[in-house]
Parts: sequence; C-alpha cells; structure tokens
Amino acid sequence: MARRAAVVAAASGLHARPAVLFCEAVARSGAAVRITNQAGSTADAASILGVLTLGVERGQRVVLDGDDEGVLDALAAMLESDLDKL
Repeated sequence: MARRAAVVAAASGLHARPAVLFCEAVARSGAAVRITNQAGSTADAASILGVLTLGVERGQRVVLDGDDEGVLDALAAMLESDLDKL
C-alpha cells in the first residue's frame, strides 16, 4: 500500500466545496483511498460525509493511503492547491 502526505491549502479546509471536489476526484479515479487527519481518524476518501467528519482545517496535514501511487500523487497535489478558487 502506498502513502502520501499533504498539507491542506484551501482556506476553508476540507469543508463544503473543497471536500466535494476532492471526494468527486477520488470517486472518478476508481481507486480505494483512505484519508487520515492529524488526530489519527480515518475515512473513505470518496465519502463526503466521512471526509467532512474528519474536520480538516487549512494548514493541517493529512495522509492518503491506497494502492495506486499515481492517483495518490494527483490527490495530494489537489489538496495542496487552493480548491476554494476552482
């Protein structure tokens, strides 16, 4: 299993629009991805409810786990961009 860390850049963290954009990207990838917040709570990265429950704020580090390294690279880059501006 591959692992990538990312620092969330969106001003609103992984809430509302950024969370939806992220979860949609995970779902489109078809890969099974888990996301873990700084407190160690984990969720299915394709689940909007699961991601929102993690309460990730701007500047917090998250860890993505999955089998597809390319997908994890793309998702980490996405989280490190300002999703509020898309």
